[in-house]
Amino acid sequence: MANYWLFKSEPEVWSWTQQKAKGKAGEEWTGVRNYQARNNMRAMQLGDKGFFYHSNDGREVVGIVEVCKLAHKDSTADVDTWECVDIRAVADVPRPVTLDEIKADPKLKDMVLVNNSRLSVQPVSESEFKHICKLGGVKT
Repeated sequence: MANYWLFKSEPEVWSWTQQKAKGKAGEEWTGVRNYQARNNMRAMQLGDKGFFYHSNDGREVVGIVEVCKLAHKDSTADVDTWECVDIRAVADVPRPVTLDEIKADPKLKDMVLVNNSRLSVQPVSESEFKHICKLGGVKT
């Protein structure tokens, strides 16, 4: 059974364009220093899909990613406490879905993004994933 996730990144730090440029090899999702977010990455399986979300500037779902390497030590961390997964870009979201749209949609009222917007790596339910894909024009 597939799991779904949301990965938040400030576009001026790591953008969707940069993520796509990494191609099939993907990139480590480094720099997470929150236990809940780290534990979410520990729970990920190869092939899990997720949203790439631009936070701060844009505040919108802009792409679909896939977990391509399981949790391992974060290469930017000084201690073994912090782990990350590697993700690769899978598809653009043709019409980015904004946080305002997500908050206004009754079908998404229970989404972690709505209720705990500061969490940088968060779970997304299958129905939420499919609904946002539909809103964004992504074929699932």
